[in-house]
Amino acid sequence: MPMDWDKLRVFHAVAEAGSFTHAGDTLNLSQSAVSRQISALEESVKAPLFHRHARGLILTEQGEMLHQTVKDVFHKLSMAQAQLAESQNHPTGPLKVTTTIGFGSTWLSSQMREFVELYPDVDVTLYLTDEEVDLGMRKADVAIRMKEPRQPDLVMRPLMSIRGTVCGTKEYFDRRGRPQTPEDLDNHDLIVFGEDSPLPMATMNWLMTIGADPSRPRKPILKINNSYGIFKAALTGLGIASIPEYMARTAPDLERVLNSVEGPPTKIYFVYPEELRHSQRITVFRDFLLKKIEEEGLGA
Repeated sequence: MPMDWDKLRVFHAVAEAGSFTHAGDTLNLSQSAVSRQISALEESVKAPLFHRHARGLILTEQGEMLHQTVKDVFHKLSMAQAQLAESQNHPTGPLKVTTTIGFGSTWLSSQMREFVELYPDVDVTLYLTDEEVDLGMRKADVAIRMKEPRQPDLVMRPLMSIRGTVCGTKEYFDRRGRPQTPEDLDNHDLIVFGEDSPLPMATMNWLMTIGADPSRPRKPILKINNSYGIFKAALTGLGIASIPEYMARTAPDLERVLNSVEGPPTKIYFVYPEELRHSQRITVFRDFLLKKIEEEGLGA
């Protein structure tokens, strides 16, 4: 006998809330009505779905299995509803975008006012983390990543290629002098990425090796595990750092030195799940970013 959708809806609410009372509040049903629906569902599947405790409800193994399936179905229904509601000229609905703390806190967040004014019915959330968010688990709709994704079910397009530039404050250079050659970095305070950085930062610490004598390795004054922290530390006058061009241009207090020297390129990718290929929210967001990148001369 097929499972009843109303009972599954109640089950989903109870599993998410962890109690009949809270689920009832969400569904506008009494606690007894919710309890009866769950008992009827357990009878139809011939298995207990919750362990009942004085402090709340815990899913059984069978309940966990059903919950994962129901959660997936409800997500797909919600996504289908959002896509049906969209039109090419009027994208609507939620758009959760994840990217690194550095890129999101500086360049991306500074573009959002214009995007929100253009598309007021797209409900944007920026989720900033240097950890790689699993799009397959639907933790976000779009990722802007500093490395090429390996999952086969993701759509990817390069957004731009960035390089680090050698930067410090006027106060620092007045105090310590301006390096004229890469070899001069031996005598300067360098702010670099820490070894525990979750992103592939092997090429990001190029200030430690460019022009350096391998027999006399440089010792940084500070290590930080994300680019925004490095940027903020450099702004205090602590030392010299490799700062991406898109970030450096937001800070008039940073001066660039060694103008002929740039770090290795890092490609930035716009990534989203294959199942969202036809989402107008994603299409307009991608096209908006490409337009801003071109306008600002950041390059692809």
